[in-house]
Amino acid sequence: MTTESQTEHVLPPTVETGPAPSLMTRRVMATVTVAILALDQLTKQMVRTSIALYDAIEVIPGFLNLVHVHNTGAAFGFLNSASLANKQVLMTGIAVVALAAILAYAWQVGPREPLTRAGLALILGGAAGNLVDRASAGYVVDFVDVYWRTHHFWAFNVADSAITVGAGLLILDMLVVNRTDVSTAV
Repeated sequence: MTTESQTEHVLPPTVETGPAPSLMTRRVMATVTVAILALDQLTKQMVRTSIALYDAIEVIPGFLNLVHVHNTGAAFGFLNSASLANKQVLMTGIAVVALAAILAYAWQVGPREPLTRAGLALILGGAAGNLVDRASAGYVVDFVDVYWRTHHFWAFNVADSAITVGAGLLILDMLVVNRTDVSTAV
């Protein structure tokens, strides 16, 4: 008979795992991108079928309207009123090149940069949403009109919002998260 003190207890070896793996995998990035694209296209279709071109529906008096406008230019209406030869082809080409560059960069971002990955997924979804409009119609449907008194911000859409939030996450990551990483390494 063996006593407890004579029995060897074999414990499993410990494994050092390091920091927890990122939840922002490439699959999650792709899901966020597709969700933004789908939501953007759905809301634009709702606007096309519910609000006549150049009409407005007051949502919050003195602050927010839903409108239906077409943006043939770039972000914030830049080049919207410009009369350029082959403007649709030019704007679509620029959008395709920008989307390809963002996608290439997103592919290079490592799993230990979840904020950057989240920001890029939002930007990719928004850029793809606006690209669909540009390539198919020659313009982007904008419908959110925020204003104060007589001062109107440029009308925007879900894609624009996603791009803006995504850019904000990238800036936050560069200024705050990476700064913290550097200061803790010293």
